[in-house]
Amino acid sequence: MPTRAALRLLNRLRVARAERDLSQGELALSVGVSRQTISSIETGQYCPSTVLALRLAHTLGEPVERLFWLEGETNA
Repeated sequence: MPTRAALRLLNRLRVARAERDLSQGELALSVGVSRQTISSIETGQYCPSTVLALRLAHTLGEPVERLFWLEGETNA
């Protein structure tokens, strides 16, 4: 298991978005960010703020901990 400082935030944003047949652009518009931001979150290049993570969870109808979790932990 990685050290606490090296933990990464993992996500299932792409899967949740696809389950709802939403494009990156549509989701981005719904939460007020660019399509590139959604892409960067999905690929792990960008770690969303708490506010953005909560907006994404609300928009997708998912608990935030089901969309995002720390590496080495299981998602709910």
